[in-house]
Amino acid sequence: MSRDNILFALVGIGFGLFFGFAFVMYANQRAVVNAPANTRAAAPAETDEAAPTDEQSSLAHGEQQRMQGMAQEVNKRARDNPQDYDAQMAAGKLNYEAHNYDDALGFYTKANQLRPNEVDPIIQLGNVNYDAGRYEAAEKWYTAALAKEPDNINVRTDLGLTFFLRQPPDYDRAIAEYRHSLERNPQHEPTLQNLIVALTKKGDKEEARAMFKKLQTINPNNPVLAQLQADLQ
Repeated sequence: MSRDNILFALVGIGFGLFFGFAFVMYANQRAVVNAPANTRAAAPAETDEAAPTDEQSSLAHGEQQRMQGMAQEVNKRARDNPQDYDAQMAAGKLNYEAHNYDDALGFYTKANQLRPNEVDPIIQLGNVNYDAGRYEAAEKWYTAALAKEPDNINVRTDLGLTFFLRQPPDYDRAIAEYRHSLERNPQHEPTLQNLIVALTKKGDKEEARAMFKKLQTINPNNPVLAQLQADLQ
């Protein structure tokens, strides 16, 4: 997946005493970080930060208007030029980043129709459905992308997450996809993190601990090690 920035998404999951996992995405790599669920709804702590000045509020409002104007311009260009692949991709990206998932799906679908052999629109259709919580649809598009790029570890790991996150979850399918990714890159940290969590959820703590030791050896400074270890205990 071609993304310019690191994206963050928080997914709450029950596990023993209630807690949640936050999925940190490095490009298309959604690595697992654990965060206590009961802190997400907590009231914000009081701080000494000053309220925004009138000038700051005006600048923020101006930036918001500028972005809205840009979105309207990009969307109009795509709709006025339905055969322009680049215009469809640009509009899809803009709407995806704005969480306008239905519009993003429309533009990426059109791009896919214009160039069915291009893998990027297919991956993006998987990403949008994934972030919209439509895991079965995301599975379909990720599978289609892997038919074109079977060695794409990021996409295969995301495919595994579609099985992990759906209701009811399919831990065996998720674990199988993570194993496929690790066959191609045994040191892929985001996949190892997701595998540890899936094994833990499944109750296979012996292998989860073995994978934890492997992750610890690969990167002793991995920021999620402490939480993964706490979950295993």
